[in-house]
Amino acid sequence: MRVGILTSGGDCQALNATMRGLVKALYQQRKDIEIIGFLKGYQGLMYEKYKKMSLSDFEDILNVGGTILGSSRCPFKKMRVIEDGFDKVEAMKKTYKKLKLDCLVVLGGNGSLKSANMLAQEGLNVIGLPKTIDNDTWGTDYTFGFQSAVDIATNYLNEIETTAKSHSRVFVVEIMGHKVGHICLQAGIAAGVDAILLPEIPYDIKVVAKKIKENQKTGKEYTIIACAEGAISEEDSLLSKKKYKAKVASRQGRSVAYEVAEQLQELIPNEIRVALAGHIQRGGNPCGYDRFMATRFGVYGANLLLNKDFGKLVVFDKNEIKAIPLSETAGKLKFVDPECEVVSSAKKMGITFGE
Repeated sequence: MRVGILTSGGDCQALNATMRGLVKALYQQRKDIEIIGFLKGYQGLMYEKYKKMSLSDFEDILNVGGTILGSSRCPFKKMRVIEDGFDKVEAMKKTYKKLKLDCLVVLGGNGSLKSANMLAQEGLNVIGLPKTIDNDTWGTDYTFGFQSAVDIATNYLNEIETTAKSHSRVFVVEIMGHKVGHICLQAGIAAGVDAILLPEIPYDIKVVAKKIKENQKTGKEYTIIACAEGAISEEDSLLSKKKYKAKVASRQGRSVAYEVAEQLQELIPNEIRVALAGHIQRGGNPCGYDRFMATRFGVYGANLLLNKDFGKLVVFDKNEIKAIPLSETAGKLKFVDPECEVVSSAKKMGITFGE
């Protein structure tokens, strides 16, 4: 049995742990396993960049961050675009057939899984494993890498708090989350911040300023605001998609956190600082929970493969590892529900979302 593996899109802390779980489970149940590791994601599949691997390649990577195969971003919208006569889809199919693969295992997030579903529809045997620190893959309660990112973001917010308190400052801290705010929400609550700004809940800057003033009245001279990178104001939420894209482009690469800080400075006299947690949220080694979950995902993926149950995505649903058709998740995002219990609980503790 010849199995291809690739890791696509942004990296995260538990990619290696997931591959290890998959490969060890395969070798434990069959001895005729051959592993082909494609380098730098779908690019490796397109351009026949790969290496033959053995069980020993996966032995000591459980706690190692990043991906031993490398990764790259290949946007789904460009997959069927023929450039300089090069047909990406046909090239991937050709490589798959040339190597006589029995299955291709894709570790990726939303865009990568859309491409995986496309290849499945093209007749290839594909299994998906849900990788993204954003935890926004539709159909699964959890994606490996998420808890590690939350832990890092939480620690960053906590460390910012000490300097904010020392200087009585307001800090606007950008947390990863371009379209969804799961990391910002959980890390914000875990760090005990005063305000959480999410893409799913448009904010009124006056409400945020009001929270800062209330803090001061109660003797708390500093404020921490966790701001998802995709946070949006009530005014901007009314813009058309085209106009909002133009608004984001006009920032010239500056984070929305700077805009929040500038708006607040017009309403309050406090000293305001901006801090960006940045790529450390997807870097470093996976936490224990991610190693545990990644291993479970990998083993279940191996079971699907051995049972020839292809065209599936491994998911975590109601505390159980299961599988759903790739077609069900492709093109969908799992957003923060503004009415969910987590948001409600945060509000009851006095955290504002700027509403």
